[in-house]
Amino acid sequence: MDWEQLLSLKRQGDTHKRLRKEQNETRLGFEVDYDRIIFSSAFRSLQDKTQVVPMPISVGSKKAFVHTRLTHSLEVSVVGRSLGRVAGQQILAKNPYLTEIHGYQFNDFGAIVAAAALAHDIGNPPFGHSGEKSIGNFFAQGNGKAFKSYLTDNEYQDLVDFEGNANGFKLLTESKEGIPGGLRLSYGSLGAFMKYPKGSLPKKPSKHIADKKFGFFQSEKDIFLEVVEEIGLVKNPSHPDIGFFRHPLTYLVEAADDICYTIIDFEDGINLGLIPEEYALEYLINLVKDNINTKKYNAIASSSDRLSYLRALAINTLIRDAVEVFDRYSDEIMTGGFASALLDKGKYQAQVDDIIKLSVEKVYQSQEVIDKELAGYRIISDILDIYTTSLLNIKNGKGTNYDKLLVKSLPENYSNTDASVYKILLDTSCYVASLSDSAAVHLHNKLMGKEF
Repeated sequence: MDWEQLLSLKRQGDTHKRLRKEQNETRLGFEVDYDRIIFSSAFRSLQDKTQVVPMPISVGSKKAFVHTRLTHSLEVSVVGRSLGRVAGQQILAKNPYLTEIHGYQFNDFGAIVAAAALAHDIGNPPFGHSGEKSIGNFFAQGNGKAFKSYLTDNEYQDLVDFEGNANGFKLLTESKEGIPGGLRLSYGSLGAFMKYPKGSLPKKPSKHIADKKFGFFQSEKDIFLEVVEEIGLVKNPSHPDIGFFRHPLTYLVEAADDICYTIIDFEDGINLGLIPEEYALEYLINLVKDNINTKKYNAIASSSDRLSYLRALAINTLIRDAVEVFDRYSDEIMTGGFASALLDKGKYQAQVDDIIKLSVEKVYQSQEVIDKELAGYRIISDILDIYTTSLLNIKNGKGTNYDKLLVKSLPENYSNTDASVYKILLDTSCYVASLSDSAAVHLHNKLMGKEF
């Protein structure tokens, strides 16, 4: 892969090449990407989507705060910006022509990673990761299974393995009436966003990290290929059809997410009393013991302040570790040969694994999370069943007055009954995915006749 291609400033619909040296230094193209994401309605909806534990932001206790998808995404973007800037310095040192000829600066790398990191969860459904499984389950084992015969294998797999990353790519790139190209992000930022640059089939054809999930629906196949061609991703030989290795900066986006959910979800578990505080502090100390200022730490009187100090130190420690791994394996990353996440090759892998294991036991499998997942499965399945039935009844000329009323309640861009069966099913799934937690609960109550 070539860095000049990978840092492409091209946007969907462009008829001319955008050159870095002609950019306005007060507002670079990659910074415009960040702004467009943060002002989008899809991003704002993350303020009411569960990160891990469903809990009101304020319930009368100073320890009640937990992260939503929005606060998590903001923090991931901040960590990603730091990762990108430090890695950018190393990349420019090895490739001075990028600055001397094209005008790229290390801040460009930080801006790309920050934008992609900001958007990394933008396509996730309500109720956490169980939301994805709920949509998939409806088509794999629920009433949605009846639609399989109307779909190609790839189209059906898009639905049974509904993927927030693919939905995110759809949100960022999908044209709407009067709005061609969606948010029209630069292809460099879109490339960094694509953690899994492949379609839903074949499923996990190799153990390479890029093959773990998929990154685009069949409806976005053309724009996906356009982005890939522009930025010059390397073809993945494990795919007979469409599959590529990652944009190098995607590894930094992933590392930012891994760092934040490892440390911040752990901190949420402590603040909610799910993980004993003193016990948890030992885990964090094990992670930062090479960098901790013991005198400073012992002088902190408040346990919450000690936790904050360790959290900041842990994040900084993992940032430096991730960048070191990125630099050490840079040749493999540029050819697609690096098959794992950066933190999996870091010096603190064992400590990170210990923290994640404790979070799984105490937080991810807590009663609060289980209750959320159970409710989410039922709510999402019911909404999908009601809307897909009505939409397809109308498409097939069998729509009742009730069906017509239901379809009128959908936003206009989700109510096209003249579309293909695949598009109707995918659009309905994406509509459900766009709902916040409380909006999904409210809609379900209304459809079930519990609310007026």
